[in-house]
Amino acid sequence: MLFDTHVHLNDEQFNEDLQEVIERAKEAGVSHMVVVGFNRPTIERAIDLVEEYDFLYASIGWHPVDAIDMTDEDLAWIEEMAAHPKVVALGEMGLDYHWDKSPHDVQKEVFRRQIGLAKKLKLPIIIHNRDATEDVVQILREENAEEVGGIMHCFSGSAETAKECVEMNFHISLGGPVTFKNAKKPKKVAMEVPLDRLLIETDCPYLAPHPFRGKRNEPAYVKLVAEQIAELKDISFEEVAKVTTENAKKLFGIR
Repeated sequence: MLFDTHVHLNDEQFNEDLQEVIERAKEAGVSHMVVVGFNRPTIERAIDLVEEYDFLYASIGWHPVDAIDMTDEDLAWIEEMAAHPKVVALGEMGLDYHWDKSPHDVQKEVFRRQIGLAKKLKLPIIIHNRDATEDVVQILREENAEEVGGIMHCFSGSAETAKECVEMNFHISLGGPVTFKNAKKPKKVAMEVPLDRLLIETDCPYLAPHPFRGKRNEPAYVKLVAEQIAELKDISFEEVAKVTTENAKKLFGIR
């Protein structure tokens, strides 16, 4: 039983062969997935998918790259959509300083407002962080995000930062990069973060693990992430699968 905590099956790259992708995931032992929506079209598609498949759940939020486009109406709409019984988290939300579409101050404001909404709705949050670690951690602290906790999605920071995030009631989620030969940071994180605070994900169709690096990622490949973590922690694959699935179910309130 594997739980892929971050998929974009709502991405157009899966339009042609979604059913086959889902079948391959099941064959690989994937029992649950969270489909992440980050703007109006992807949120709407995520909700459609979770209504169609009983093992899919949704997280909905507004991506920092598009923060400049978010209106008060959008935030109110997200709150409305979050009442859906299969919406288990808010996000992905956070900061992205790699792309320059949205000014940093706008991103920060949108991030803070979404944390506020999550606290109001008592939902965990999924954090997107690209080249903005210091500011992300600072905002999580200032907004008392530990009240709801959540996931540092596709974590790429240091083991020290991971420890800080764990202390703030966050789980560390590792994806394809932990399997890359020269990825020293994620490997160190996998070794040092306690298993009861680790989650696994693909972020498909992005960041495919070795040996599929550069190709379209899909949920079946989350097994490769779990295998790599098991090797790094020197424990069985079964234990990694069992505990990370339990961690995700508990965080998302899935029975």
